[in-house]
Amino acid sequence: MNKGQLNARIILFSLWLLMFAASSQFFIMSPILSQIGEQLNITESLRGTLITAYAITLGIVALITGPISDRIGRRKILLIGAGAMAISLLTHQFAFDYWSMLGFRILAGFAGGILTGSCVAYIGDYFPCEKRGWANGVVATGSAAGQILGIPAGTILAGEIGFFAPFQFFGFVMVFAFFLILIKVPQPQVESSTCPLNLNHSIKKYWEILHIPSVKTIAMGYLLMFLSISSFIVYFPTWLENSFRANSYDIATLFLIGGLATVFTGPISGLISDKTGRKQIIIFSNLLLVIIMPLCVFFLNMNYEMYFVVFFVIMLLIVARMVPFQALASEVIQDNQRGRMMSMTISIGQLGMALGSAVAGFIYTDIGFIGNATLAALASFLMAFLIQKYIPEDQLAMQENKSKTATT
Repeated sequence: MNKGQLNARIILFSLWLLMFAASSQFFIMSPILSQIGEQLNITESLRGTLITAYAITLGIVALITGPISDRIGRRKILLIGAGAMAISLLTHQFAFDYWSMLGFRILAGFAGGILTGSCVAYIGDYFPCEKRGWANGVVATGSAAGQILGIPAGTILAGEIGFFAPFQFFGFVMVFAFFLILIKVPQPQVESSTCPLNLNHSIKKYWEILHIPSVKTIAMGYLLMFLSISSFIVYFPTWLENSFRANSYDIATLFLIGGLATVFTGPISGLISDKTGRKQIIIFSNLLLVIIMPLCVFFLNMNYEMYFVVFFVIMLLIVARMVPFQALASEVIQDNQRGRMMSMTISIGQLGMALGSAVAGFIYTDIGFIGNATLAALASFLMAFLIQKYIPEDQLAMQENKSKTATT
């Protein structure tokens, strides 16, 4: 193994750790949401707002951080975000009611906003185009490892110790990631932005980027993708607990199965998209989700024992569309504006996450989980429609948008 290969592997492992801790501390909210509600006396309809507050804060901060990362470099942003996330997670143990927990989730969202988009943008900076799908797939397995190891272990820790235990665990992982980045991860050799860092100019540049048709579609795609994920996943464990008496060990096993699906799918879908194109995989995965998400509710009501299989298939399809979509998003703009563009689109995606999480609680309370599944399927269909209609083939999209960005 030569030095370049070794450096690339260390970089991927560092980003993998960030993905592991950052995504796991978010996804752990779903399996332990009912436990948080019980221990802090939070009503069922308000529990989803804990996720909403995180997502909104993340989205706002990411909009601010994107241009800064283009100016000062991705490495510094990764260090700031990792440090802030570690501190925020380690303080979750001090929550004692709804408002205090809401405050700590806002702090975590602030740190997440600093990190969001930076990992994907760093991959876009460091790796050549023909390897970005693969690299995104490898880093995405950090989220899968969280589901296989972190989330099941965290769910059990929460059941045995308290809801705060998994947040402490992920906080210590983030501390390790911080020092690894500090020592081993370099700043990529790409052109830095020279744009001034002021509010008026940032709004103007965001507005200019949004006028690029493919970027506008990517932004809406992120909104719909995260809306479909949150509206389905957030209350899925609660539905299993309320309808089928699932316990914390059942939920831990459920997310372990989902993590296996992610590990299996992430690198494969990334490699396939590098060879055949991103667009076809994204559309096909979305259309399958449109069919499977509502049908799974009726299927599980008749065959509850199959919920592991159902969740495996759904997670497989979610990851199969997410990895190539992230790679596609990183290719539609010039290097020196990639951080701004990724932060903007992912922030809009977090708006979808916030909306889905907030609405999911009220839909679940008034209609039942079939309402959540239907909303998720509708969002997936709209995403497939937009990608099919407005995104040209990958190489054409890259050339079209880079040429347009060069003129702004």
